[in-house]
Amino acid sequence: MKTNHPHPDDTKLSSLLRDARTAPPRPPRFQENVWRRIANSDASAKNTAGWLETILALILRPRLAFATVAALVVVGALIGAHDGTQRAQQEAQARYLASVAPNSLH
Repeated sequence: MKTNHPHPDDTKLSSLLRDARTAPPRPPRFQENVWRRIANSDASAKNTAGWLETILALILRPRLAFATVAALVVVGALIGAHDGTQRAQQEAQARYLASVAPNSLH
């Protein structure tokens, strides 16, 4: 079984291997470019989601939530009434055509 007690040679070997490791040179102004890219990505994420979050924050306030729900109900009722009148008109036209010329529907 292996013990966790390092030998003195292990620390020397570890430091020698650590010193021998080479890192590729970084491009000029690397760190500055990284921080600029992070700032740009944060700004673009805020711009795309910012307007949606603002609208949702306004809508979800208790005062405006009731008004929003009421407006949606009214819009839904208006759309339903418009659709109902169109369907009733089409059915009336079909009944009229059937009563005037019953053989023309086939």
